[in-house]
Amino acid sequence: MVTVNLGMLHYVLDHVYGAFMHRTKISTPFFSRGWGGTKLDMLEKMINQLFPDLGRQNWPPTMIQPVWKTVWETRTACLREGVFRTPCEDQLLGALPPESHIARVAFLMPKSVPPQHMACVVHLAGTGDHTFERRLRLGGPLVKENIATMVLESPFYGQRRPVLQRGAKLLCVSDLLLLGRATIEEARSLLHWLDSEAGFGKMGVCGLSMGGVHAAMVGSLHPTPVATLPFLSPHSAVVAFCEGILKHGTAWEALRDDLAADKVAMTLEEVRERMRNVLSLTDVTRFPIPKKPDAVILVAATDDGYIPKHSVLELQKAWPGSEVRWVTGGHVSSFLLHNGEFRRAIVDGLDRLPWKESPL
Repeated sequence: MVTVNLGMLHYVLDHVYGAFMHRTKISTPFFSRGWGGTKLDMLEKMINQLFPDLGRQNWPPTMIQPVWKTVWETRTACLREGVFRTPCEDQLLGALPPESHIARVAFLMPKSVPPQHMACVVHLAGTGDHTFERRLRLGGPLVKENIATMVLESPFYGQRRPVLQRGAKLLCVSDLLLLGRATIEEARSLLHWLDSEAGFGKMGVCGLSMGGVHAAMVGSLHPTPVATLPFLSPHSAVVAFCEGILKHGTAWEALRDDLAADKVAMTLEEVRERMRNVLSLTDVTRFPIPKKPDAVILVAATDDGYIPKHSVLELQKAWPGSEVRWVTGGHVSSFLLHNGEFRRAIVDGLDRLPWKESPL
């Protein structure tokens, strides 16, 4: 009788998928246009200036006013789509591509109870998630639990993708930091809108993979407790691009050549070390512990070829009181098969929050 190590199969599936997506000539690599020049310098300086203050200040979110249209409505639920100008400050706005200046959201809301007796979770995009559909499918069944779903289209993705960019393959390293910084600003403003304008009784933020990194940052920075739910996520983009499968889809030679054009000669190993230094700016363990760490639930896969176990455990260690739940599978198979576990984490994370007191 032949016994099959299922964990190894899941891990191999990640590598087969990764080889097809990132090692073949069919697909453009990440960062084919280099580091991003002065934009990267500006972002590195801006993010480094933030870190000393992150733990000390509440950093209030910017108010937004989305403009809504109804997509469909039934007796029990309503789907609307909204647009708003990204709340990024002028320096960031100038660095963002014009296509990304207007943010788009989908908002799936139950109709059975008033918002103060309802929760809403903002769902952030994983790498390559250009549309609302997958995240609406994840959130859809939660309507029955009186949980609304707000799906944000990321900068650089979907209708916000720059014209020269192929799929999710960002052209410059600076684009990754810009995407993250703008996503965090927009998500924080959406949570503020859900709280102060829409009047929801509880809120959360979740995301898969890259979206989970952003969700962790947003949950960390929000001035009031929110459920924070990173799924299949590393503690830092360093892990994804320098250790996991995505390192095979990165244009290391183009990055080396870009430095050479600036009269900086580096070996490929030195280029990778430079990348580690830049992407250390995305390390979630440097962010403050969320206001209610027991409402942080990380869902991770046992045999993930993209995200090693040590990375998940580093975030749990940095945020005492947070919980890690393991699903059996790799990155790709868990993404496809474990929506039930992700939904359970959303429900449980929200259950650990108190209801907001209604104004008299």
